[in-house]
This record gives sequence, C-alpha cells and structure tokens, in this order.
Amino acid sequence: MTDILLDTTTNDLLLQANDLKAGNSDQQHQALLLLFDKGSLKENPEAGVGAFKHIEAEDTAEFLREVRTQFAGDGMQINKIIFDNNKLLIDAPYHG
Repeated sequence: MTDILLDTTTNDLLLQANDLKAGNSDQQHQALLLLFDKGSLKENPEAGVGAFKHIEAEDTAEFLREVRTQFAGDGMQINKIIFDNNKLLIDAPYHG
C-alpha cells in the first residue's frame, strides 16, 4: 500500500526535498496497529493491539490472536504471525 511515510525514529512526517515522502507503508501501518491502544484512533476506536499491555505476559497466544484479528480487520492477508527467538515475525501483506 502506498501512503505518506513517517520517520521511523520520531514518527514525524518524512520529508524529502521539502515535500511529503510517499512509499510502501505496509510495515508502517502494521507497527502503528501494534502500538496503538483501542480508542487511540478517533475514526476507528476498535483498532489497535496495545502491544505494551502484553509485554510482561507469560502466554503470547492472546497477543498473537489480537494481532491476527486487528491485521485481518485492516485488510491484511495473514500468512504468518509468530514469535521466533523472542522476535515477532510478520508476513501479512494487504489484499490486492
């Protein structure tokens, strides 16, 4: 998906030659969905995983289930979402 990009360190709009930079935003959308708590997005208050609430959880199944639900609800095709060596691996491109 092409969209306006954010700077990955500051989350400010990314500028290039004094203009907004656009590009593939799939990973950016995934990261934002992971970080946002429900209610963070006014236009879609049910969107968001709230990853920080799950940091100390012993069982990752609930977190992974919520990620799959949110990503599918945002129009992604879920191929794989797993933890491997304490790293979240995501293969979930947008449809079409």
